[in-house]
Amino acid sequence: MRALVLNEAAEHRLRIENIELPKLSDGEALVRIKAAALNHRDEWIREGKYAKIKYPSVLGSDGCGVVEEITGADQSLWGQEVIMNPNINWGSSELAQSADYEVYGMPAWGTFAEYTVVPAHRLHPRPAHLTAVQAAALPLAGMTAWRAAMAQGEVAPGQNVLITGIGGGVAQFAFEFSQTVGAQVYVTSGSADKLQRAVEMGAAGEANYTMENWHKQLNMVSGGFDVIIDGAAGDQMNVLLDLLRPGGRLISYGATLGRPEFLNVYKIYWKQLRLQGTTMGSDKDFSDMLEFINEHKMLPIVDSVYPFEAIGDAFARMQQGEQFGKIVVSMDGTEQH
Repeated sequence: MRALVLNEAAEHRLRIENIELPKLSDGEALVRIKAAALNHRDEWIREGKYAKIKYPSVLGSDGCGVVEEITGADQSLWGQEVIMNPNINWGSSELAQSADYEVYGMPAWGTFAEYTVVPAHRLHPRPAHLTAVQAAALPLAGMTAWRAAMAQGEVAPGQNVLITGIGGGVAQFAFEFSQTVGAQVYVTSGSADKLQRAVEMGAAGEANYTMENWHKQLNMVSGGFDVIIDGAAGDQMNVLLDLLRPGGRLISYGATLGRPEFLNVYKIYWKQLRLQGTTMGSDKDFSDMLEFINEHKMLPIVDSVYPFEAIGDAFARMQQGEQFGKIVVSMDGTEQH
């Protein structure tokens, strides 16, 4: 079968190869992948910027497919279209993941392949209102955004919420979750086109962070924020602290801009702010997210769909950072656009 293999000797460390079909152990399911989605995690692994990289590996944490075989487990999903919870060993605490926590797609077998094998208890029926491509866009970014916005951020109706870096997968899901519960959602981006897209989707306001004094203008029109959901960190964290209302919450799920050289702790304690780190999500977060998606018939935003043979082009689009929503790969040639 064909799979995208992380290979140290390959050009760009990625190569589509023919490999053996994986064998099932007790309690596992064989899933024929119909669509799989990219995450920045995949690109960081390709670039060698991820811990404990293992060669060779099959990348891909998100997927939607058809169960073709199950051994020693509940057979009710046999023949159904499913998505999988990408967590491995989250652990028993809802506060944080265990020391053994992993995500599918290196070192464990991922979804950029014609088939994948996962424990049957990781599988959930595809939400009926979603296509395979839309469903494939959901798991990892959706779960991460749910934990950031809903579990950690506690976004509620009527609150002012700021989502930084709109356009990325986690940011767009956080936007949709917050908007759906009735929050007033504002966004930032360095792209005028992405800001316009967000406004068309109902954003209450926007700011281009490449412009001088963008935060002052945003504060003026919004009156400040109850919750800010940020994946960049860096020195702009101090600006975000300024934008928070007293008692507000800054939820940090990434640090694409690195560490701040200075953090205004005076602002933190005087305004009684809460800084909350978050990453991925528990199994409960995943189930709660799916329930919310099904209840509200929410649609993931798909930026583009590539055939498996052009998965290199999909990676290139992610590297360029021009996407708005999720980049998806169609394994069976359907739903391309």
